[in-house]
Amino acid sequence: MTKAGRFITFEGGEGAGKSTQLGLLAEALRGRGVDVLTTREPGGAPGAEQIRRLLVEGAVERWDPLTEALLHYAARREHLVRSVWPALAEGRWVVSDRFADSTLAYQGYGHGLPEAALQRLYDVTVGSFAPDLTIILDLPVQDGLARAAGRGGVEDRYERMGHDFHHRLRQGFLAIAAAHPERCVVISALGTVDEVQAAIWQAVETRLLPA
Repeated sequence: MTKAGRFITFEGGEGAGKSTQLGLLAEALRGRGVDVLTTREPGGAPGAEQIRRLLVEGAVERWDPLTEALLHYAARREHLVRSVWPALAEGRWVVSDRFADSTLAYQGYGHGLPEAALQRLYDVTVGSFAPDLTIILDLPVQDGLARAAGRGGVEDRYERMGHDFHHRLRQGFLAIAAAHPERCVVISALGTVDEVQAAIWQAVETRLLPA
């Protein structure tokens, strides 16, 4: 798929502040005259939003890990076909709260699915397409879960998974970043909102914006 726009993804564990920072980045880009679509996974298209409820609500043990991964990839395909690819083809920038790295981190590192199996799902569903830049917001597990607990709401299925799961998740994201330094930037989420925003903007400006 040939894209004229840019695709930026935010990744990280629970409570890392992805939604807040995504909104701030989109606002900053619009200030530079960039046409931006903000979106999320799972979700970002009508069918994908219906699948989202199956994944982020309900009992922790409601899905087998492979079933869970298949649901994520079904939602991802709808998201790409209905929202992401059309926007990029129009020259818009797309900024997404999560993408395929979350599936590798959560269902792979977290739940133990083989990376090769998840790569096959990626190849069939996504093909050679990949983000231009992935921003991974990193912070200690206990800090992230404490922040997430303060949000409330029903979309807390992953937050209720055990601490060991969340430690594997964090290490998974760091391993992904180490394996793909040309695409990924790890930014500490322990700073103030303004400090994190400044670090994100520096990464975007350095890698994607013309001088």
